[in-house]
Amino acid sequence: MPMRTVKLLEIAYARSGDKGNTTNIGLIARRPEHYEILCREVTAERVAAHFHSLCSGPVTRYELPNLGALNFVLQNSLDGGGTVSLRSDAQGKTYGAALLRMEVQLDS
Repeated sequence: MPMRTVKLLEIAYARSGDKGNTTNIGLIARRPEHYEILCREVTAERVAAHFHSLCSGPVTRYELPNLGALNFVLQNSLDGGGTVSLRSDAQGKTYGAALLRMEVQLDS
């Protein structure tokens, strides 16, 4: 079956924030059938690669099938956190929107 490429924005919502020097990103499927695609396509390794210039620590993925969602925890991703970082987004609020730019493969 042919595949097509789409941005995550087309099949998911995201919300992100911080806890110290750690970013937390919630990725929620727009429809129940999109959850399987998220699980297949959005791995911790891909998220780490997507944020390679911002995240110097490990990325952990948690699955929440009852919510149709994934949660990603990005360690050492905020240059010290909100009280010490000079980054324009020291609380990780834009990380969710940035993740939604990632491209994934859908069955046509």
